[in-house]
Amino acid sequence: MMSVAANYKFAKSHEWVKDNGDGTVTVGVSEHAQGLLGDVVFVELPEVGEDTTATEGFSLVESVKAASDVYAPVSGEILEVNEELEDSPELVNESPFESGWIAKIKLSDASELANLMDEATYLAGLDSE
Repeated sequence: MMSVAANYKFAKSHEWVKDNGDGTVTVGVSEHAQGLLGDVVFVELPEVGEDTTATEGFSLVESVKAASDVYAPVSGEILEVNEELEDSPELVNESPFESGWIAKIKLSDASELANLMDEATYLAGLDSE
């Protein structure tokens, strides 16, 4: 089973958020989600400068099995996207918490982080699925 650092939070829709401590977060899909997707073959990245709203789709991940929306776990402005995924979408599978991140977001409302689950709560929810 996976284990990540304490500064990661999770959305029910299987995205992770890493608080960078400077009003920004890094976002990706959880190890569980990439496992369900199978081999990722394409990632549609959001546009830098675009505003995103929590719980709304902001990216798309396509695998050999299916295409799946990635939902913004927080609201804010897209500051940076992981352009490496354009040529190497498999990074989502190989390193979901490190090299496979999707976007960095400048938080518009830091209190939204409180709506996300810690790792133990997220993993407990997976066990009951």
